[in-house]
Amino acid sequence: MNEPWKGAFPPFRIFGNLYFVGTEGASTHIVDTGDGLVMLDSGYQQSLYLVLHGMYSLGLDPMKLRYILHTHGHIDHMGATAALTRLTGAKSVIGRADRDAANGMNDLSYARELGMTDLPFEPDILVDDGAEIRLGNTTFGCMATPGHTAGAMSWFFDVSGGAETFRCALHGGMGTNTMCRAYLEAHHLSYDCREQFAAAMDRLAGERADIFLGNHMQHNHTPEKYRRLLDGDSRAFIDPSEWASYCRWAKEHMLEMVRKEQQ
Repeated sequence: MNEPWKGAFPPFRIFGNLYFVGTEGASTHIVDTGDGLVMLDSGYQQSLYLVLHGMYSLGLDPMKLRYILHTHGHIDHMGATAALTRLTGAKSVIGRADRDAANGMNDLSYARELGMTDLPFEPDILVDDGAEIRLGNTTFGCMATPGHTAGAMSWFFDVSGGAETFRCALHGGMGTNTMCRAYLEAHHLSYDCREQFAAAMDRLAGERADIFLGNHMQHNHTPEKYRRLLDGDSRAFIDPSEWASYCRWAKEHMLEMVRKEQQ
């Protein structure tokens, strides 16, 4: 991310009141609730100007930002939050167990691994499993899905376009990089995170989701779906089968990592 402009991606409307304003390095989504904007993950601090440019390009005023909801406490998803909250007055929301990664009290933000410097912030709102954030016409419900981090939260909410409403799901963190043996031992963390992750995937797979959002573009094939939108497929992101399928894959991907470690 030393040259963040190389990760620039065109901002666009996904469906109805849901927008993508992120980068190739980390996804950022905006929901216009009719009573202010909600951001899901802020991205890297170095890419904030791209996110702001994307918002302005779509007619979304950053000064109408009311909440920043985080999937988990890693720098690629919360790096720009300190600057954004100071600029806009938006409230920051994160899973309770990731508080100390956000405020700099521990070194689990993944900044060190990426050779980056944290911009810590004290979260305004700490959430637990089942909590809700409400604004305007939208309720954002969260489900604790630990594993990638202890405080990873998956978010569920509805978006509307015309007469249609669809349920969106954004996973709290799919990466196995923080559950591998080397990382856990380096940070003196428990191997229990693997069992927690597997259980969370089973739980999530049972949830209905019409639109699967990734906190990285590759999770839900954002570029491919964007091209389909450009070709006139207004329902490119709507696939009720994709969410559960990916959750099952994520669990198996983690278990395969464990099997390889044991060989």
